[in-house]
Amino acid sequence: MRIPHNTLVLVADGRKSLFLRNEGDDDYLNLVVEDQHAQAGLKDRDLKSDGPGQAMSQGGSGRHSTMEETDFHQQEEDRFAADTAALLARRAQQQGCERLIIVAPPRTLGELRQHYDKAVEAKIVAEVDKDLVNHPIEKLEGVLKAL
Repeated sequence: MRIPHNTLVLVADGRKSLFLRNEGDDDYLNLVVEDQHAQAGLKDRDLKSDGPGQAMSQGGSGRHSTMEETDFHQQEEDRFAADTAALLARRAQQQGCERLIIVAPPRTLGELRQHYDKAVEAKIVAEVDKDLVNHPIEKLEGVLKAL
């Protein structure tokens, strides 16, 4: 993939986001980190207050059913993706942001898409469904060049 000079690249997952800009040109990619955000790795006990609930069956049989426990980590990752989309919207409205490339794992990419505004959608030139947020920038550049 050819990535023009000054293209903004968001690399994210449910816990970390990197805003990079191509300081190089179409032929020589040079991604530079402009901003990064990370979510604290909270433990279950910090995210919830009680265990899963129980329900009694109707009819007096005395059977108990444990209700499915909420995935609080997934809720936090979805909230982080929504917050990242809001940051992306602010950046998309700034002068000098004409093209966007989004790199995220499929679930995070789906969550981000739910929160894109019109300005962001109009500037997206590519979406890459890969988890590359913890890879070195050189590897990220290599993956993007190969697409």
